[in-house]
Amino acid sequence: MGQGEHILKIEKLCKRYGSITVADQLDLELDSGTCLGVIGPNGAGKSSLFNLLAGSVSADSGTIRLAGRDVTNLPLHRRAWIGIARAFQIPQPFADLTVYENVLVAATFGARLSGRQAQNKAAEVLRITGLMERQDERAGRLSLLFRKRLELARALAVDPKLLLLDEIAAGLTEPEVVQITELVNSLKSRTAIIWIEHIAHALAATCDRIMVMHFGRKLMEGPPSAVMDSAEVKEIYMGIAVDALA
Repeated sequence: MGQGEHILKIEKLCKRYGSITVADQLDLELDSGTCLGVIGPNGAGKSSLFNLLAGSVSADSGTIRLAGRDVTNLPLHRRAWIGIARAFQIPQPFADLTVYENVLVAATFGARLSGRQAQNKAAEVLRITGLMERQDERAGRLSLLFRKRLELARALAVDPKLLLLDEIAAGLTEPEVVQITELVNSLKSRTAIIWIEHIAHALAATCDRIMVMHFGRKLMEGPPSAVMDSAEVKEIYMGIAVDALA
């Protein structure tokens, strides 16, 4: 990445499904070590943004650059190879494999490591995510909190430049949300993060900026407190509590 380049730069990104626009001239810049929260009502285009970034759907127009490289037309697996990883709301590990084996698979096929390198990456990620003591457990037997941690671990094993977090705190108890928030905070030094989340206080505690999406457009972007207190945001949600956003 050249001097002054953003880790992620999106310019005029557009995607339509018939008469429905899910991305409408989106512009976005993100630096490494930065966490961006994304909120918006249902149908705002949040998940579509992640699909476009990860490569599971293709853009109609616009560009996506990762570390200065145009990845707009690259398929999903090649984007993973060069550093885009996604952790999903509903973890789907290989249930019959151990925690360690799940992470090793991600390091082997996502980061294209082999032998001792893959093993070292898996061990490193298990330590980071607090899963070392559970490495020999079958993934299908984990509690929801630890399945969420494993979902994060599998994404980190790809060694991402950009980590996409898709409502990873959903379904957790409040103490568990705090744990996940602390874990995400600890990851900011390793990668750029975009986090879609229902739980506004988790975003406020972690994110450097929050972007509000509405009908595929960027409505607003700024510091968490300024965005959450905005009259325009409150008007869109028609009095809905901030914790119910997204």
